[in-house]
Amino acid sequence: MDARAIAQWRLVNQQIALARYRKPVEVVAALGAMQAQDYLGTLWAIGLRLPEATEREVAQAIAERKIVRTWPMRGTLHFVAAADVRWMLELLTPRIIAGSASRSQRLELDVTVYARCRKIFIRALEGDRQHTREAMMELLEREGISTTAQRGYHILWRLAQEGLLCFAARSGKQATFALLEEWAPKARSLDRDAALAELARRYFTSHGPATLRDFVWWSGLKMSDAKIAVEYAGSRLARETIDGAVYWMPDDLPEMSKLPRTAYLLPGFDEYLLGYRDRSAVLEPRHAPKILPGSNGMFLPTIVIDGRVVGTWKRVLKKKTVVIAASPFASLKKAEKILLAEAAERYGRFLGMPVEITDG
Repeated sequence: MDARAIAQWRLVNQQIALARYRKPVEVVAALGAMQAQDYLGTLWAIGLRLPEATEREVAQAIAERKIVRTWPMRGTLHFVAAADVRWMLELLTPRIIAGSASRSQRLELDVTVYARCRKIFIRALEGDRQHTREAMMELLEREGISTTAQRGYHILWRLAQEGLLCFAARSGKQATFALLEEWAPKARSLDRDAALAELARRYFTSHGPATLRDFVWWSGLKMSDAKIAVEYAGSRLARETIDGAVYWMPDDLPEMSKLPRTAYLLPGFDEYLLGYRDRSAVLEPRHAPKILPGSNGMFLPTIVIDGRVVGTWKRVLKKKTVVIAASPFASLKKAEKILLAEAAERYGRFLGMPVEITDG
């Protein structure tokens, strides 16, 4: 297995190529968690892994409480299956909360303030009510709790990681919050060993071939805990040494002939790129600054052909069409332009709009 094969298998295991699921929640559950700072982008991240899904169908799965958006790992927003949100928070967030102690101190947020905020939000949201972020900030301000200097954001972040809050369905274009216990009442808990094993199994079966260091990056676990997780899940995984590095992957990889050449328009923050510490199998290091310009934490949407990142793209929504502005790293051949046009058409069908392609 070489870098090309690694990229090909990741396309398959991440459900981008040869997708086998039919429902949005099945995709999210299979991948374990999907990074979701860009809400609309992540709707597409789910949709491109489903045959002919539409944006409305994916959004409906969120409204129906099958998928939950919260901060389960690395202090970063992700979508997770509603059934998984509780055990993931319990496993992964205590370390993140402990690591944010100095920030809480700088913001003058202590256990007393957090306890007050909990009471305020429970009183406002219980009975299956939802409020926008602006309304949540107003609730705090009315009770004399300042939300300036990122205090309000940090309060929401902290209480979501503690399992009190989560994002609910959108109200128009505005995100809303709900009580996690009411929004996802069937979310299950797992003991720590079972949770470690399940997290490792989900990651390597959906992201493999991947290394232990990739898993540590993705999960936010300590290396010692990640090793335990792989040990627990190892009987359900396969391993292979490639260029001196150990890669883990599903133990049921079928024989696969070469995948047909296909282009994909991936959103920013897609798991295909962000789910790994080492991205060199799919992205040449010299092109990395073009994906993350200015190292500002904002990953641009990418064009992937034959498993490799070959450029970036952006969309412009017009009244009746969506314009795809493509910026390949090098001139595309005629056959590649045809593949790109097919990928753009698929994105247009997802949005329910005709599509045009222009140079970025």
